[in-house]
Amino acid sequence: MPKQSKSGSQREILRKVLRYIHRYIGLVIFSIILAAFICAFTLYLPILQGRAIDQIIGKGAVRFDGLIRILIVMGICTLLTSLAQWTQNVINNRITFHVVKDLRAEAFRKIQSLPLSYLDAHPSGDLVSRMIADADQFADGLLMGFTQLFSGVLMIVGTLGFLFSINYILALLVLVLTPISLFVARFIASRSYSHFKAQSVIRGNQTALIDEMIAGQKVVQAYGHQDAVQKRFDEINDNLAKTTLRATYYSSLTNPCTRFVNSLVYAVAAVCGAILVIRSRISVGQLSSALSYANQYTKPFNEISGVITELQNAIACAGRLLELIEMEPEKPETETPKDPETFTGKVDLEHVYFSYVPERKLIEDFSLNVEPGQKIAIVGPTGCGKTTLINLLMRFYDVNSGDIRVEDTSIYDMTRNGLRKGYGMVLQDTWIREASVRDNIAIGKPDASDDEIIAAAKQAHAHSFIKRLPNGYDTILHNDSDLSEGQRQLLCIARVMLALPPILILDEATSSIDTRTEMHIQHAFDRMSQGRTSFIVAHRLSTIRTADKILVMRDGHIVETGTHEELLAKGGFYTTLYNSQFAAS
Repeated sequence: MPKQSKSGSQREILRKVLRYIHRYIGLVIFSIILAAFICAFTLYLPILQGRAIDQIIGKGAVRFDGLIRILIVMGICTLLTSLAQWTQNVINNRITFHVVKDLRAEAFRKIQSLPLSYLDAHPSGDLVSRMIADADQFADGLLMGFTQLFSGVLMIVGTLGFLFSINYILALLVLVLTPISLFVARFIASRSYSHFKAQSVIRGNQTALIDEMIAGQKVVQAYGHQDAVQKRFDEINDNLAKTTLRATYYSSLTNPCTRFVNSLVYAVAAVCGAILVIRSRISVGQLSSALSYANQYTKPFNEISGVITELQNAIACAGRLLELIEMEPEKPETETPKDPETFTGKVDLEHVYFSYVPERKLIEDFSLNVEPGQKIAIVGPTGCGKTTLINLLMRFYDVNSGDIRVEDTSIYDMTRNGLRKGYGMVLQDTWIREASVRDNIAIGKPDASDDEIIAAAKQAHAHSFIKRLPNGYDTILHNDSDLSEGQRQLLCIARVMLALPPILILDEATSSIDTRTEMHIQHAFDRMSQGRTSFIVAHRLSTIRTADKILVMRDGHIVETGTHEELLAKGGFYTTLYNSQFAAS
């Protein structure tokens, strides 16, 4: 199993996220320029407000000409600020959702290249949670960061500059009290991150459980497992609630604590400013402007503390998404592939060793030589390695040692696509995509004509039930309930009938089909396999009597080899398996 990459600390995750943001550096710079523009006009308004107040000298002594001019300028500044804020929001949304789109696209591409060992070991619900829920949470935090972080920092710097221009004593007073707010925000943020990270992990586990239970609801009800499932869900749900409450508790402390500090700063500034007015060091209008700046100076700290809280959650979610993106993909393909131009069906396995986990041996020193056109049947008890052998032939898993050769070329010297073009497989587990019946049949041959698709469906005995569907071959299949298990398997058989690959792999391909239809399909398979190498995994031994060679597997080893008659004559393990199925008859 591939080693899992570590997404790292908050700083490391943030650095990786910034690499994605850097792709849109032009929009980021434009957003910063707009933030500076908004900040400048917002900070200029208190100056205008102070000047307007100073135009009111006393009762009956108001300079209306100057007051009206100032009010007009204030109106224009407000209008321009609103327009800039709207534009900035549009740009920030574009940056955020493009970054999330890129992350999701890269994560989905990575899923396509991940080895099956990773997908087998991780619940699909957890992967869905990372792709959807975690990406959405990250988008929310990133959007808030873009919207408020730049503006907040610029507002703090600009406010201090204007405060110093009014009175350095008030400016120093506000500046000295600032670290209290920063200390409070940092103290709370450091404790909330771990809870947000745990919340994301538990949410993924909950999604995985829900996905698993909905998919297997019939089995759950059939075995009366509802109470156990409910108990397990309640445990995860309670754990999620507790973790979320802890995260929310710590994050909710940020706003009231920083507001208290801000109110303290404002009160001290107001008292000191009043003393300065009494001593004629500043005017009433300047005091009004200074108090506005003191209030505006503290607001960004509230916003930034809120942003930090959201970023804790966003970084935790980004970490889970980046962890998926950074997973080690399948072993890289050779730089000089030797894909066969034609497949005759020659396959050789040479001293193959394989196990899913090192401490549990499965296939040991397995060798097999298959000539073109041979029909190879693989039988044995459950867990003996039949399907594992198919996975190795298709290179869904790589052998621990030994080699597999197709057309006298090692499959590890071929590209995976080049190898798999020579195979056609029908598995016991069916897969139907959300598309029309026609598109589902034509997966292996997208350029097939309608006549070819219909001919393949007829060979698979699927044509009759397809015609009964609402729109025939144009019927859109949405989920498993649209077709029965047997009908889905017939569509999968039709795919192979259409593609006509040189090498066939049939892993319990007719397990969900009625006996009469199975007989017809067996005849169709016999016709199709003429001149083609075929590997047939079967539990029903009646279906492999005509095989050229039957491999009897037990505990990862071939214990017997021969035709049906030869194996029965030996009276060995195959005879035991055969008699166990047909003893009654």
